[in-house]
Amino acid sequence: MIYNTNKNNYFLNKCLRHTFLATMPVAAILFWILLHIIITPDCWASDSKYTQKPGFDLTELTLEELMNVEITVTSVAKKPQKLFEAPSAVFTITTEDIRRSGATNIPEILRMVPGLQVSRINTNKWAITARGFNGRFATKLLVLIDGRTVYSPLFSGVYWDIQDTLIEDIDRIEVIRGPGGSLWGANAVNGVINIITKKAKDTQGKLLTAGIGTEESAFTGIRYGGNLSDKSYYRAYAKYFNKDDAIDSAGDPSNDGWYAYRAGFRIDSNLSNSNTLTFLGDMYDAKAGELLKVPQLNPPFTQTVEDDSNMTGANILARWQHSFANDSDLQMQIYYDRTDRNNLRLKEKRDTFDFDFQNRLVLNQMHEIVWGLGYRLTYDELSDTFFFSFDPEKSTNQLYSGFLQDSITLLKDCLILTLGTKFEHNDYTGFELQPSAKIAWTAYAKHSLWASISRAVRTPDRIEHDSRHNPVVIPGSTPILLSVFGNDDLKHEEVIAYELGYRTQPKNNLSFDIALFYNDYKNLRTFETDTPYFESSPAPAHLVLPNTIDNLMHGKTYGVEIASDYRILDWWRLQGAYTYLSMDLTPNAKSNDTRSEGAEDQSPIHQFSLRSTMDISNNVELDFWTRYVDDLSGLNVGSYLTLDLRIGWKILNNLELSIVGQNLFDYSHSEWGTDRDNHSPSEVERGVYTKITWQF
Repeated sequence: MIYNTNKNNYFLNKCLRHTFLATMPVAAILFWILLHIIITPDCWASDSKYTQKPGFDLTELTLEELMNVEITVTSVAKKPQKLFEAPSAVFTITTEDIRRSGATNIPEILRMVPGLQVSRINTNKWAITARGFNGRFATKLLVLIDGRTVYSPLFSGVYWDIQDTLIEDIDRIEVIRGPGGSLWGANAVNGVINIITKKAKDTQGKLLTAGIGTEESAFTGIRYGGNLSDKSYYRAYAKYFNKDDAIDSAGDPSNDGWYAYRAGFRIDSNLSNSNTLTFLGDMYDAKAGELLKVPQLNPPFTQTVEDDSNMTGANILARWQHSFANDSDLQMQIYYDRTDRNNLRLKEKRDTFDFDFQNRLVLNQMHEIVWGLGYRLTYDELSDTFFFSFDPEKSTNQLYSGFLQDSITLLKDCLILTLGTKFEHNDYTGFELQPSAKIAWTAYAKHSLWASISRAVRTPDRIEHDSRHNPVVIPGSTPILLSVFGNDDLKHEEVIAYELGYRTQPKNNLSFDIALFYNDYKNLRTFETDTPYFESSPAPAHLVLPNTIDNLMHGKTYGVEIASDYRILDWWRLQGAYTYLSMDLTPNAKSNDTRSEGAEDQSPIHQFSLRSTMDISNNVELDFWTRYVDDLSGLNVGSYLTLDLRIGWKILNNLELSIVGQNLFDYSHSEWGTDRDNHSPSEVERGVYTKITWQF
């Protein structure tokens, strides 16, 4: 059941576009009028009695207590902060949200977030972005796991097939839609995803989980947590999964099966009342298949072959935190990451060393300053293939950074102005400055208005700077090889982002979060056609049609993101989300690129999600999750509506059995099409799996 809405969307999109453009300036003016005229110094204090902290057990609270929980986030300001006071479009996925979603990996969990576009390309690959510009190698989203940056300097994106941990160990996932460059640096252009795992103290004892299914062929995980002393705790885990091949549009297996082994540990030690030390690390060995379109200079010029990516890696992180008596603190963190990938397209070995220092100073009742310094060194070895060649094959790149942010309390407990900027120096574009200004008004209990303006940049990556890519051979007596060349004069991509948001809890059992945004981009990536020339090597002789990567496109995006939470009864909760996105990309007058403009049609205009969680009895849970995603006309992918269903049964207090059905409306549907990356997308199939979890 696939719903294609191309013909029906035109007038709706036109209406929404004009409404949005007319409304946003008016809303901004009204916002500032409220700040300057209506606001009074006697700000109403929040009546919340609880703060959600890591390890906080929400299941033990009543409905009234649940709605008085204050969610705390750390990603917006690099410090603990109440969600209602955060001047950003931030969404938090909790442990309970993850457990009851039935999702088995991080990309599928991220579908909950309004403003994110998540498309599954095949069994092991996803296209994930925030607020547009989607693709397998999307370049405008920064992802962290426990403070470790996991984007690849090779292509400024994320290898989602290796980002994993034991799902039961995730404490929360904080997602910021919109620029985060003033704190997190380059490439946090359209958003930041921060995956935070539980402290070792909160995962004591033993856990065993296992399952089988039609698409989730087999998976298992084991964890053991204990204490080294009365102030030091540890945990260790291991997991394995094996996912079945999907099918192509003809119903044939698509050779995209995926399996992985992973193990890791965490140690948290309270050295004293004011000092804590954390060590954590992971290692993995994985294999992921795909059908790859291979260009060649001899007939038949293109072949579809079965390719496997072999992936191994490891990382280790150490963090020291010190707290001062006046609520100030400092933190030092260091990590090392090793990545090794091998497939027909690319062979990559990469070592990354990263150091980060941060200091939070509470100067007085008015100023709270957070500042920090950072250094990152990455070394890679890239082996040439027909697809990709690099000059040089080995490279070392360094990144120096610093940031400064001041949270200024203009009116106690209700009006906070945040000013900050990030300073960076990289080897490709040199010095970069990314400032932001944000203001949050929480004058009335359970009501919050915020606005921001930010500048963020995306710096060039290794492929854009140093590579030659041969994606296509056009048949003929003299073959024509389409080649894409890097550009060592490439500039940074830049966005100036304007945001306006409102959070409210009009009733004890109902809350809304609305964010509007308008982004103005320049220096966007294009592929410029140059003068053809003949080449004799590799044989046979062929004509090269060169394209050079450049920065000759600008664009604008705008939209609205809405999230709601309605606890109808103590045992029944509904969570809804809606996203509207409009993109307008235009090559500059000097550009001859005719393809990059089509990127605006690779992100859905409309998205809708509704999740229902019901406690049928003390030991039976019934959950469903339905999603609608608009068509991707640029990839010839139709819109789709899908349903996931989960039934959970607590056999004992520490033993749970669940049955999950996924994508139940269709036998299969497509979420991505063929693009310039040469991989063949698969259909997402209907699947069922059963899972048992035992904690003891």
